[in-house]
Amino acid sequence: MDSTANTKLIDRLKKGEENAYMYLLEKYHKRLHAYSMSLIDNHASAQDIVQNVFLKTWKSRKYLDNKFSIESFLFKSVYNEFLNTYKKDRAIMLLQMKYYESLEEIVENTNDKSLEKMVELVTKEIEKLPPKCRQIFNLSKKEGLTNIEISEFLNISIKTVEAQITKAFCVLREKLGTKYETIMLIFFTRPSIS
Repeated sequence: MDSTANTKLIDRLKKGEENAYMYLLEKYHKRLHAYSMSLIDNHASAQDIVQNVFLKTWKSRKYLDNKFSIESFLFKSVYNEFLNTYKKDRAIMLLQMKYYESLEEIVENTNDKSLEKMVELVTKEIEKLPPKCRQIFNLSKKEGLTNIEISEFLNISIKTVEAQITKAFCVLREKLGTKYETIMLIFFTRPSIS
């Protein structure tokens, strides 16, 4: 794209012309996806990176500078988005590793009989929770549903879901004491990454 066409395209984008944005998508999507694939080698992640770049470009279109090449800008944006994704994924992996290491340590330092008794006690106490509270707690901690999924599934508010899960943990802590928190950690929590 020559500098005149580049300037016109950026000016049209800055004015919020959707057809200029569609042109940008059609012209660069395939090439940016191929470039993204060369960085991350995962189709879904590469696609996410490119989509994020186009969305961010549209959202911040007013700040585009028509003196600079839109093509260079897009390719640099893909690279920066890849770096951000990589750093985030790396942080998640480190957090998960620490979580699993701490669980392994707990299991290794507790003999099988003690572990079995603890699990039995925790399970009994969960069964004693009020029906709605028990259902929400099990959907969250045993089935692994998110609070949003539970609220949609049971047709209740997210606040209600959160309140019931908090109530369940409070009741269980009160009944079982702190030594059972390790069992709660092993069986009823997962490292949550947002």
